[in-house]
Amino acid sequence: MRVVLAEDLALLREGLVSLLETHGFEIAAAVDNGPGLLKALLDHRPDVAVVDVRLPPSFTDEGLQAALEARRRVPGLPVLVLSQYVEQLYARELLADGTGGVGYLLKDRVFDSAQFVDAVRRVAAGGTAMDPEVISRLVARGVRDRPLGRLTPRELEVLELMAQGRSNAAIAQQLVVTERAVTKHTANIFAKLDLAVTGDDNRRVLAVLAYLDR
Repeated sequence: MRVVLAEDLALLREGLVSLLETHGFEIAAAVDNGPGLLKALLDHRPDVAVVDVRLPPSFTDEGLQAALEARRRVPGLPVLVLSQYVEQLYARELLADGTGGVGYLLKDRVFDSAQFVDAVRRVAAGGTAMDPEVISRLVARGVRDRPLGRLTPRELEVLELMAQGRSNAAIAQQLVVTERAVTKHTANIFAKLDLAVTGDDNRRVLAVLAYLDR
């Protein structure tokens, strides 16, 4: 599986390269700036891009914008974004394009190698890997400002795990309930939020997240 990596801090970049190679990934390119990232993505068209949001030269959202531009030119290009902080605007921009795998992780998650590698693989496979803290903030905001207040506490728990990209089986294991119970909660969530149920897990997650942050 080929990866393009963008991180401006040399030590972290080298550490990520080593970690990914240890787990069987091939590093097609490792760059430290936005223009270099865009070129690498278009040249190599990797299976997944792992991208720091803030890169030179602007140190604002250069990495994110390069990734979004690459997705416009290569529809469905899987992108996992790394950020130092919870940036709801960045999460919304990344999720606005409903094609291809997407992920948004806080950089702290990198230090849990199993969690990080799982997120990279999930995004590369076309799935969604959203940081639990980002999801929690979006859900909390939705409860205050939107009809999420109609959901029960258990349905909110299911929604958070669903939005992280977890399957019904994984949610059931996490909450120590049956998979049938999770299916029922999921149906209730979509009914209460007026969201069409679909068999495409990635579309379902993106629809929920888009609703939370619209």
